Amino acid sequence: MKGKEMEIKLIALDLDGTLLDSQKKLSDRNRAVLEECVRRGIYVVPCTGRIWGGVPEFIREFPGIRYAITTNGAVVEDVQEHKIIDERKLTCKQALEILELAHQFHTMYDAYVDGQAFAEERFMRDLDSFGIPATLQGMIRATRQIVPDVAEKVRQLNLPAEKLNYFFGDSEERLRAKKALEARGDVVISSSFRLNLEINALGATKGNAIWRLADYLGLKPEQTMGFGDGGNDLTMMKMAGVGVAMGNAEEEIKEASNYVTASNDEDGVAWTIEKLVLKK
Repeated sequence: MKGKEMEIKLIALDLDGTLLDSQKKLSDRNRAVLEECVRRGIYVVPCTGRIWGGVPEFIREFPGIRYAITTNGAVVEDVQEHKIIDERKLTCKQALEILELAHQFHTMYDAYVDGQAFAEERFMRDLDSFGIPATLQGMIRATRQIVPDVAEKVRQLNLPAEKLNYFFGDSEERLRAKKALEARGDVVISSSFRLNLEINALGATKGNAIWRLADYLGLKPEQTMGFGDGGNDLTMMKMAGVGVAMGNAEEEIKEASNYVTASNDEDGVAWTIEKLVLKK
């Protein structure tokens, strides 16, 4: 399989449903394996749909993590130096148009701008009705800044947006919105779970971001490995030197990967790195 003969020097890790277990925790085994990777000079790179400030503190403060790919690849950052290496953002105009479009559907929406996530109180009161899993609700409440009107906040900031989210309680409504967004032709649409849509600028994918970071570090794409479970990890499965799907991953992700490992609750990340990278 591709990447088998190449020494892996960069490991990109989705967080929710992949590196973290169902309780959003980092297991002792996964932690120990990542520590060994760092010790061997392998770049350990969180690769997430979250903003960096929304990443759990135990990941942000993990010794040896220097680079991160956030908001689905919109931002590639040296998080130790607080330096943006690469970014692919929606213009303020695009963001406002997409927020206006949301009013055509029964959807909750939020916006990520300048490293912050903005949401409205009316949505926070009723997350269940927008199809948000109970395991994610605490994280969403903890990472959103509440504003009276998201669109007005974006307008006031007048800055590019890293990402916008739509959340749905109904799959048919989600499909209608997806078709409307696709008709624009100027955005990338993905999902991290069944009833959401994540809207990014063209070029803002996890797979593209891995290539850009590898190039910055003087690495070949074949020297990269990516782990994921959801729709926003699809490009990572296809573009990383070795794509590894979790046992709990969506079927599309498994089919696009080179390997399928154990689930996120069974230390699938550690198991694969031990066998393929650390050769234990």
